[in-house]
Amino acid sequence: MSAPAPRRPGPPCPRCGRTAPPGGGAFCPWCGRYLAALDWVATTPGGPAAEPAARRERYTGPPRYRTVPRWGLPVGPWRIAPVPGEGPLRPVDRARALAAQLVPVLWVVVVVSGIAAVAEVWRYVLLLFSRSDALSPEAVGVSDALVWFGGWSSVVATIAAGVLMISWSLWTYRAAADRAGTRAWRSRRWVVAGWVVPGWNLVAPGSLLAETEHTALDLPPERRPSPSRELLVWWALWAACVVLGAVVLVWRFRTGTQALADGVVLHAWADVLAAVTAWRTIRVVRMLTALLETRPQGPRQLLVSVPAGTAGAATAGAATAGAATVGAATAVPIGTAAPQAVPTAASGPTAAVDPAG
Repeated sequence: MSAPAPRRPGPPCPRCGRTAPPGGGAFCPWCGRYLAALDWVATTPGGPAAEPAARRERYTGPPRYRTVPRWGLPVGPWRIAPVPGEGPLRPVDRARALAAQLVPVLWVVVVVSGIAAVAEVWRYVLLLFSRSDALSPEAVGVSDALVWFGGWSSVVATIAAGVLMISWSLWTYRAAADRAGTRAWRSRRWVVAGWVVPGWNLVAPGSLLAETEHTALDLPPERRPSPSRELLVWWALWAACVVLGAVVLVWRFRTGTQALADGVVLHAWADVLAAVTAWRTIRVVRMLTALLETRPQGPRQLLVSVPAGTAGAATAGAATAGAATVGAATAVPIGTAAPQAVPTAASGPTAAVDPAG
């Protein structure tokens, strides 16, 4: 026979704080307070007033007017209201924004062109194996899928990059003209036609970017533009890419087994050249966009070398070298490396301040 379970003591009294003994009931044996927690709620006599039921009106159709209303929305698309005190975006700001969009798209062109090149090389390897052995359907299917994906994705990415490239070159050309305080004499139609017209697009884009680089470097306008090595390499790759693309397009009209095999090789080389050209385009876009940044303000300290000699000669040489360095610094355009003297063991550095900034 098991022992009865012990009874639990009652809850503490809210008034006196004493604990009621087990089985003491619902009231405190010392002060008579009701031990259960109570929430007192005050109500108005007669209970809460009932809310009036909302009256549902009958639908009578759209509103009618005796005359044509004079109010309404303005005709045209929605436009963001200009912020007070802010004017339209400058050409350099538009060029910088377009460059931020163009560079990622060019990286996509590099990736998908590389995939297309690998797919074409794999297809050519399968063609070599098919001369003596039968090919598996799985290998042929994967090869066709890669060629289809690489080809169409590279076409779409190239078109998107081309649109952004034309817009970026147009605003960069205008930004360079504003920087030099001149007027851009090449119109928008000339710029667009120079990129898309066959034959003309071999020379027009390079000359446009060369003029933009020349103006952005603050070089004299009467001097003939001399493109940098970076721009010349891009110009050669661009021309080769356009020519090879035209050859590949014409080659597709040829028939025959050998012509198809040669077309695979041409497609592979065109994809590789497109990837390399897109990569060099990224470098050109970043270089020209950086040249259009605001000129640095404030004095600059240049390190010059003093030839060995007496103290007086060293002092005079330091002053002469400092003046020569300052004069040379003012003649060197922004964006190019300033000429630096080669220090020797017997020469001592002297700090000179460039007032031109």
